[in-house]
Amino acid sequence: MFDQERINDIQNMIGYTFKNQELLEQAFTRRSYSMENGGENNEILEFIGDAALNLVAVKILREEFGYFNKKKQQNPNYYYRWETYESTFSSDKDEGQLTEIKKRIVRKSTLADAIDDLGLQNYLIMGRGDRKKHVEQSNSTKEDLFEAIIGAIALDTSWDINTIQEVVENIIDIDDIIGSDEDSYIEEIQNWSLKHYDVLPDYSVCNYLPSEMNFGTPDWASPNSMWTLMHSSKRGEFDSNTKYASLLALEDIPCWFIGYGHSKNMAREEASRLAYEYLDDQNRLWTIQDEIENPCKKMAVNQLEILARRGYFSLPTYDFYEEYDEDGNPIWRCECHISEEDIYYWSTASSKKDAKKDAAWGMLKHVLDMEEN
Repeated sequence: MFDQERINDIQNMIGYTFKNQELLEQAFTRRSYSMENGGENNEILEFIGDAALNLVAVKILREEFGYFNKKKQQNPNYYYRWETYESTFSSDKDEGQLTEIKKRIVRKSTLADAIDDLGLQNYLIMGRGDRKKHVEQSNSTKEDLFEAIIGAIALDTSWDINTIQEVVENIIDIDDIIGSDEDSYIEEIQNWSLKHYDVLPDYSVCNYLPSEMNFGTPDWASPNSMWTLMHSSKRGEFDSNTKYASLLALEDIPCWFIGYGHSKNMAREEASRLAYEYLDDQNRLWTIQDEIENPCKKMAVNQLEILARRGYFSLPTYDFYEEYDEDGNPIWRCECHISEEDIYYWSTASSKKDAKKDAAWGMLKHVLDMEEN
């Protein structure tokens, strides 16, 4: 059913060439088709792919956040010689944090989005019922297809975990998932780059071991190479636990940032820290004041909400109280409060709308640190 052109298209998209191309076709064959026409479908491959994907996710997290502690022991044959060896295993994240990140990697929406981005659901081989219901548009169907592809690759490679991992990382943006884990310098730099240039920053990561020659590693990874003299850069420190180096380049910034760490994520985090401190020194960090181009009383309610939805603080609350003047006319008092602030801003007006607008304007000037007129 798959001609060679279609097979080649799929293989190019996922970054893997099958030795047994019938496994690739099986991965795209739904049960509805096999019920009508016979042959195998992709359900058993889904089962295998689910297990393989979980294993790959754990391996990725081990590489990103895990490392062996190093110890020294005296060589029994040489009194003055000490040897370094790997001892216990540690992680930058605890079990709960690792579990949450793993869930994000293997969850349905992640897998479905990856299939959708490549348009692989359009190659599904389906029966009449599935075609009539357009099940290829379902996230569950896309998730099944992703797992079936991984299961087919697992069988085709005799469970070569490194090859399976390469394909997963080709299809899923793992760095984006891991980088969104928590408040970090990585997240700060990603947000800065997106707000200024609408692109994510460019990271390069490679193995780098201080005690070895590191043949084949890029010149930028070594602090003693000619590259350091030829390029403006800021470089972190490394020690005996260093295993990775990360190079960070930012749009329109005449400096490169190089971090070292015992995990890939730690190296990226260090490079991001150097970049953050550089931007801070140059007064180029994006601040809350940059979010609102023209603060004004007329738009104060909406502008406060914009800042809240961008994560600067929680949504403001407004409390209203009705009072009356000497002539019995209603006067509205509005109090604006943000839970992260220890201050209330209030205003009175003949209408609730104007009282709310004035109270919001007072709070907006406060959070933007604007001088009172």
